Parts: sequence; C-alpha cells; structure tokens
Amino acid sequence: MGIEVNHPGLRYHGGVELGPDVARIAGLMGDPARAAILAALAGGRALPAGELAFIGNVAPQTASFHLHKLLDASLLSVERQGKHSYYRLANERVAAALEAIAALTPMPDPGSRSRCRPESERVRQLRFARSCYQHLAGMLAVSLHQKLRDDALLIADSETSFCLTDRGRECFRQWGAILPSCRNQQKLSSRACLDWTERRHHLGGALGAALFARLAELRWVVRNPESRAVRVTHAGTRGLEQSFGVRIPRDLAQL
Repeated sequence: MGIEVNHPGLRYHGGVELGPDVARIAGLMGDPARAAILAALAGGRALPAGELAFIGNVAPQTASFHLHKLLDASLLSVERQGKHSYYRLANERVAAALEAIAALTPMPDPGSRSRCRPESERVRQLRFARSCYQHLAGMLAVSLHQKLRDDALLIADSETSFCLTDRGRECFRQWGAILPSCRNQQKLSSRACLDWTERRHHLGGALGAALFARLAELRWVVRNPESRAVRVTHAGTRGLEQSFGVRIPRDLAQL
C-alpha cells in the first residue's frame, strides 16, 4: 500500500499530518537557548541542569522551563542522582536530526569573505573529528565510512542504511570490536548519518557505536571533556593507517 499525499498539509495515509509535527519540533529546537542545550548534549554526555543553564545563557529557572519542554517532547531523558538531575538526548535519532538540520545550512560562497577567514582551532578540531551521540562524526568518520565501502567491508542496504559483509564482520571481530547481536547475522546493518560539516554520510547506529567504542578502547582517539571534539593519538595515527588505510595529517595527530 502506497503513501497517500494530499494538498494542503502533506497528509499521510491514515490521516496523520506532517506539517503540525514538523512545526512543533522545529519550534522547540529553534529557540536559541534550547538549541544550545541540545547541541551541547549531542556528544552523548549527560549534563546537569546548572551547566545547561550556563550553556543556554539563561537563568536556572528559565533553563528548567526549557528542559521540561524538551522532556515533554521526548527529545531529552533525565537521570536523577540524589538532589541532582542529569540530562541527555533521548536517543540517537535526536542527535541525527540535529546533525541533519545543521547540514541544511547553505554552504558559504567560495568567493565570500566569510569563507576566506581562517577557521578557529575549536572549529577546526570539531570539523576533523567529533562525537555524535555514541558514534564518530567529522572528516575522520566520513573517511572511515568511505574506506569501509571502498574495501567492500560495508555495503549499502538502502540509501541511508549500510550492512557489514561477511569479510567486514570478520575484520571487525579480528580488530576486537564488539558487534551488536543480530538474529540474522547475514544482515548486520546500521543507518548512516548526514554529516553536519562534511555534507556526506558517516556511519551511525550500532555499528558506528561499536567502531567508536573500539577506537576509544584502543586509545586511538580521545574525547575532549570540554567539547564534542575528538583527538587522534599518535598510536591512533599508526593504527588507522595500518588497519584501515586512513592517513591522519601530522598536525592533527595529538597526545
């Protein structure tokens, strides 16, 4: 059965309207304070309300109002430890939505002054590698994703879903990555995320999380506790080239 689309309102079969739902969620995300809070949580960490109030540049009472709005919309979850409450994104789909919205920003004109300005070190680090909920994003993640596809370790299952081949599954296991359980081992798949800075896909979902977790376990990459930026260690520079054929520029290898 196909999807029934009527004008106006972009009505799906069954009478569910797309427009009002988009408007509601976009309105919640569009508030500057709430957008700042969501962006701060996109790296997957849980943060206390006081820190989120500072990030959102609002008073604690105002932050509480915004947090409750986001909780009611199932965009956030909360964990209470004694007198303190720690907030995080509700799930990976929220992080993917934030990256996808950011990727809609028009690319600067190559000849414009803004494009010619040198990037700050912080922006440069985020563009190179950053956390996106539980997986890796940025230039490094896009390069890894492309290399896995080029080497036939990962194949497209659909436009936005990828699965490991038999060879890819064996490669991941030999590398020490803990793969998610799957009833059908012939189709161990994960969705792809549209990368905010690169405008190309990186690997998300359970496979992306397994890849990122193993990179961190080997200390090939290290999270920055103060931002979403992820740094590649010297061991990581060697390991990524030997294991995946991904070369890291010397000025980006740290620690």
